[in-house]
Amino acid sequence: MADGHDSGTVRRTVALPRVLLQAAEQCAPPSLRGSTSRLLAAALAEYVVAAERRRKLGEAMAQMAADAEIQRECAAIAREFAAAEGDKLPA
Repeated sequence: MADGHDSGTVRRTVALPRVLLQAAEQCAPPSLRGSTSRLLAAALAEYVVAAERRRKLGEAMAQMAADAEIQRECAAIAREFAAAEGDKLPA
């Protein structure tokens, strides 16, 4: 930082749609409503956690898709339900 101190905080100027900020403030817990910085930090932290969960889920799904045992089980389930799919009942 310019003053030689590294607090782990970065200052940024952002432009946000007014309605988005108002909506975020309304649904935020009271402890975050008074500080746009804290609100944005909390929202970004949740975004990062969600992105990591999506990444891990994608990796797990790819591993399952490549697993021969899981593929055999899925094929067996599909065969069991094939008869029900032909019953002409509406979905």
